[in-house]
Amino acid sequence: MAKATARHILVKTKEECETLRTQIEEGADFADVAKDKSLCPSGHRGGDLGQFSPGQMVKEFDEVVFKEEVGKVHGPVQTQFGFHLIEITDRSD
Repeated sequence: MAKATARHILVKTKEECETLRTQIEEGADFADVAKDKSLCPSGHRGGDLGQFSPGQMVKEFDEVVFKEEVGKVHGPVQTQFGFHLIEITDRSD
């Protein structure tokens, strides 16, 4: 079964998500931004969600984590919780 590890940053608005993505692309550390800005409890761990399988996260999240490129920051991704930046750190099929 496929498994992945990822980290994310959760914010309320698409605009804030886009601003944070730009900061990361310009060199800000993903984990530091997650600690400062993420609304998810995982923020205190730098956004780290650990390892999970398809179906353990909401559909919109799974679609990114199990289909998009590893090592890149993806988003904004909208879910029922808000807007996410997602970095896929590892994936095995």
